[in-house]
Amino acid sequence: MNQDFKMTATTLKGLEGVLADELLKLGAKDIKESIRSVSFRGDKGFLYKANIALRTAIRILKPIKTCKIYDEEDLYEAIQKIKWEKYLDVNGTFAIGAVVNSKNFTSNSHYISLKSKDAIADYFRHKYSKRPNVDLKYPDVKIHVHIQKDWCTISLDSSGESLHKRGYRSATNIAPINEVLAAGLVLLSGYTGDENFIDPMCGSGTILIEAAMIANHIPANINRKHFAFENWKDYDEDLYFIIQDSLLKKIKSSHFKIMGFDKAPSAVRKAKQNIINANLEEFIGVHHVNFFNSTKEVFGNTTILFNPPYGERLNIDVEEFYRKIGDTLKHNYPNSTAWIITSDMGALKHVGLRTSKRIPLKNADLDCRFVKYELYEGSRKIKKVINDQKE
Repeated sequence: MNQDFKMTATTLKGLEGVLADELLKLGAKDIKESIRSVSFRGDKGFLYKANIALRTAIRILKPIKTCKIYDEEDLYEAIQKIKWEKYLDVNGTFAIGAVVNSKNFTSNSHYISLKSKDAIADYFRHKYSKRPNVDLKYPDVKIHVHIQKDWCTISLDSSGESLHKRGYRSATNIAPINEVLAAGLVLLSGYTGDENFIDPMCGSGTILIEAAMIANHIPANINRKHFAFENWKDYDEDLYFIIQDSLLKKIKSSHFKIMGFDKAPSAVRKAKQNIINANLEEFIGVHHVNFFNSTKEVFGNTTILFNPPYGERLNIDVEEFYRKIGDTLKHNYPNSTAWIITSDMGALKHVGLRTSKRIPLKNADLDCRFVKYELYEGSRKIKKVINDQKE
């Protein structure tokens, strides 16, 4: 029987709570949020499930040693004490990533990686007169070293390539949104597939694809070709396929519309190709439409969520552009909830609508706000009067 062990899922700043909620719903135990990460407990099958199913995780780490260290020599000795043959063959390959946040270490993360690599190589050389090679691109085992103040955690990286690389995106535009962030936005909006969904500036379709996978309960990384844990010595292929099949059985079809617009024909072509890659063409429609000339053509409640161009991507009048966003939403999209992410805080002032929620997030290195607008048919006051009369 598989025993539970501690794991850590890393994420983007601002999505820790969303990831913790995902883990809870997936069945994780002992969930604890930290900055850009969430720790939890589960067994080997859950490690496989977390990699396949989590939408807002970047990688899943399995700690194998935690200890106090005060300098590079302590680090070297700590790594030397691990029985590395349990995880890595002498004829295999490995790679190391490091994150350092400690005043005790003046060296950068690259040097810490090199020091860790030397410790592992020397361990094998002393024991077997031979050492495994480093392969930065396709290692058999990927190791993660995290130093926080006096504490060092050495982990096996079960994901390999970042989990935002879902396997569906072959065509992109300038500065495409990260898939993990896109999924996080959809989850933060509260969209679950029980109403219509529109991305009116859809670019290469990432937000649409993540929304469709959420609406239809499709595992986030079902299109991935490989996870690092498949190279591990204790990999259980039968268990992996049991976990995968159990997740696939939970897929259900949402009957509401999921639509994307873009004024650039090239963006529409790229979005359609990515949607085909994700096997979601029956769920998503993409149209060559300028949002500013559009109207709401679906009945009922609708979530509108988009990532308008900003910063270096925007070479038009910012004030006019965001004012037109507000006017179009206000006049053409009644009975909708609109969400916008932007790093241009000043631009939001020109939307001309009252925000009902503002969530701080990071998009790469940019500080952003994810803001919510509630769009009623008529004014808020009229809506309240109608509701009061019904009571």
